[in-house]
Amino acid sequence: MKQISLSSVAVLGAALIFTSCGGSPSVSLPEVPEASVNFIVASDLGRNGYYEQRTIAQLMGYTAEKIDIELVAAAGDVHHFGGVASVSDPLWMTNYELIYDHPELMLEWSVVCGNHEYRGNTQAVLDYSRVSRRWSAPAYYYTKTLTAEDGAACRLVFINTTPLMSKYRSDTLTYPDAHRQDAAAQLQWIDSVLEHATEKWKIVIGHHPVYAGTKKDSSERADMQACLAPILEKHKVDAYFCGHIHNFQHIRPAGSTVSYVVNSAGSLARRVEAAPEALFGSGNPGFTLCSATANAFSFFFINHKGKVIYSYAISK
Repeated sequence: MKQISLSSVAVLGAALIFTSCGGSPSVSLPEVPEASVNFIVASDLGRNGYYEQRTIAQLMGYTAEKIDIELVAAAGDVHHFGGVASVSDPLWMTNYELIYDHPELMLEWSVVCGNHEYRGNTQAVLDYSRVSRRWSAPAYYYTKTLTAEDGAACRLVFINTTPLMSKYRSDTLTYPDAHRQDAAAQLQWIDSVLEHATEKWKIVIGHHPVYAGTKKDSSERADMQACLAPILEKHKVDAYFCGHIHNFQHIRPAGSTVSYVVNSAGSLARRVEAAPEALFGSGNPGFTLCSATANAFSFFFINHKGKVIYSYAISK
């Protein structure tokens, strides 16, 4: 499998540049092939519109307007700081419905829980699927397939990372639902799904990183490297997308074919820390655009100013 770093979006074609109404910043987007299947990865969102959240939400909408996307993969922490109490919690309005109100974002949001959801009622995160037509959390972990017009299929595997780490399972007061989940059963399911996946592209999406440069508790990455990394490597997953660190990172450990991608916060970002074997890092907030064809799976880091600050393509 050949992996190619793109130094500029010009490699993929001319950029689409437009200015939104209302004085919002201009947006520069890559020109993706018409036959591609596309989706957005967003994480660490919910801050009631503050800390760039509203601006980034608008940029996500404008991106979806110019580039046809199938869904938004919401990789956890949609609700800071204590999750939600129920499906009628006002945070559903202030963190989500009234923020991501662009017409082109009225499509499926495939959601997984982050550690902040685990501070509240995680069942309510799943149950909100029956309240909102666009919110899709059919289970704590699940899978779906996207297919491009050129026939290329992309297997998306959405996983529930918080219960995979001892830090959260042992803190039953702060994270009351974490220890109730069967971590071994989930890992067996992930292994089985990837084992039987026949799609050309295999993408796994969770909240916590396997590899990342960060001052956050190192036990988190140690647990993820012990339980999840062997499965990802065994099945030659093309990319693992996560959030949690609140900055952009792309890491490829020595000898690995897996791209470990940290999606930045869709609101308050943090300074990036140096990471071993990192191909890129940025402390900008923003989101990631992913695009798949029969020839390549590409992803683009888009910051809060609407600029593509990094792009990468995997071909095979």
